[in-house]
Amino acid sequence: MAIVKMKHLRLIALAEEQEALLDELLRVGCVEIATPEAQPEDPEWEQLLSKRGSTALGQVRSESGALKSALEALKRYAPSKEGMLTPRPYVTEEQLFDPETTRIALESAGVINQAVTELNQAVSAENRLQAQQAGFLPWAELDLPLETESTDTTEIVLGVLPAGVELEPIQQALAEAAPLCEITEVSRDKEQCYVLLVCHKSDFQAALDTLKSRAFSQVRFKGVKGTARENLAALDEQIAQEELRKAQAIETIAGQKEHRDQIKLVIDRVYQDIQKEEGKERLLGTDKTILLEGWYSAPEEEQLLQVLNSHTCAWELSEPAKEDYSKVPVKLKNSKLTKPLNMVTEMYSLPAYGSLDPNPLMFPFFVLFYGIMMADMAYGLIMMAISIIVCKKKHPRGNIFQLIGLCGVSTFIFGALTGGFLGDFIPQLLKLINPASTFEMPALFTPLDDTLMILLGAMCLGVIQIVTGMAINFYKLTKRGQFWDAVMDVGSWWLVFIGIAVGALTGFWWVAIAGVLALILTQGRSSPTIIGKLVGGVSSLYDITSYFGDVLSYARLMALMLAGSVIAQVFNTLGAIPGNVVFFIIISLAGNALNFGLNILGCYVHDLRLQCLEYFGKFYEDGGKPFRPLAINTEYVDMVK
Repeated sequence: MAIVKMKHLRLIALAEEQEALLDELLRVGCVEIATPEAQPEDPEWEQLLSKRGSTALGQVRSESGALKSALEALKRYAPSKEGMLTPRPYVTEEQLFDPETTRIALESAGVINQAVTELNQAVSAENRLQAQQAGFLPWAELDLPLETESTDTTEIVLGVLPAGVELEPIQQALAEAAPLCEITEVSRDKEQCYVLLVCHKSDFQAALDTLKSRAFSQVRFKGVKGTARENLAALDEQIAQEELRKAQAIETIAGQKEHRDQIKLVIDRVYQDIQKEEGKERLLGTDKTILLEGWYSAPEEEQLLQVLNSHTCAWELSEPAKEDYSKVPVKLKNSKLTKPLNMVTEMYSLPAYGSLDPNPLMFPFFVLFYGIMMADMAYGLIMMAISIIVCKKKHPRGNIFQLIGLCGVSTFIFGALTGGFLGDFIPQLLKLINPASTFEMPALFTPLDDTLMILLGAMCLGVIQIVTGMAINFYKLTKRGQFWDAVMDVGSWWLVFIGIAVGALTGFWWVAIAGVLALILTQGRSSPTIIGKLVGGVSSLYDITSYFGDVLSYARLMALMLAGSVIAQVFNTLGAIPGNVVFFIIISLAGNALNFGLNILGCYVHDLRLQCLEYFGKFYEDGGKPFRPLAINTEYVDMVK
């Protein structure tokens, strides 16, 4: 339950052994490769060492992209029947790195991606043809070939007018301005009116001027021959061909579904190749040698040495200096109980190397507070059941379901203490079955009847957590040899808090006054002047409002417990109004499902806030960067160790 000790590795090896060395480091999985720091004081550094770029990185990334695209196509056009709880298959290293499987998967991905390209081309062609169809449809009833534009004595024009226009007034206007013409409506839709204009050449310009004043626009079909109906029929045939082309492409994709598992496996395999190639990008060296620098976890040093001893190389292992702690990656080592809290810590920020692991310090408070806010036996049982089923069936890599299970235990316990089981579901149900029933769930206290007591209890828990955070800070400063800083920065505030409690109970305020004086005399000690020291000390007294606000924040424990209980009881009461048992069960379960969904997220968010702001602010040093070793990491399979 601590931050794993890290050590620095500097290694010089033969360039010809680079591939084998990286392969073994990948399998050991304890070294994070870093870019070596230049040594500008050495004038020969730049000449001796150069960046060893990896030419294969682009290729393996391309293979990874092709495999992932193929898998997405299979998901879309040949979905599998796997359930949500289907566990990942177990494979050995030999299966993961099997070259034949890789070949088959890449070939299958090539076939799928080619079919996807064919499918996309067919879809584009079909869309283009359908757009052409849309242009011909308004003229489908016109028997005139669309390429016809004029004769020796007449002009023939197709055009459109606004949809709301009446054709009769236009015909009258044309009769006056150009009597040797005729305009006919071909069709009409919501947007336009499609017309045919036949006009003697002598009156054509006058007819056009009249029509343009009424928003007339000509329509031309360049390169088109035949009537609109003939063109529509030809387009229907072409669209049918594209539909067939699409169906054949989809059939080809679906025909590769038997290689789905191999594609998933090789996606994981190629990711290992990407890691290796990215590691090569961070190496320096010459034509004959390579220089590798990085960090490794000290508990795995023996495994690392076994790898190094099997190669022709020289290495240096060293402890990081304190001034280099900001560069050291962080790896947390936790028990089964505290490991689920990693997701909370990582969501906030990893601790700085050389500081404290917050997980075991946060565990009892996080789980306790969650149970207080949720506080329902049924909800707790549901959470525990979800955790057990998912963890047993799916083997999730994340910690969320383990955390849900732990919080479910706490929720059940506080539900038993408050007598909550889907709110007051059981008493209401028994009363519907037997109106004379007076059954009440046994409870130590209830949110509605003991609200003030719960509020005071929540604030007392807040005081305990805040004081715990201060005690951790006192320990941390003392361990670093800053005992008097701990006494002045933490002990002075404890003196104030104890003094306030003693004064409130006995009227003896001298302990509190002593604490205030201690703050005034010590909190400005970093200032170089006496006035600055006094101003800094006096201004530090304002922090008491911050502590008071922090304690008040814990009222949310009471607020969420009360809100969840009231919402559940409201739905139970609504369901009981008609007096029908079936109706009551339906309404109650629906309302409680909504209440459960809101609370499981809401309680997590508020619990997270109490830990990250009120608690961590007293002692936590964040800013650590995660330890990312060159190691076998898989998404679709689990490794057999």
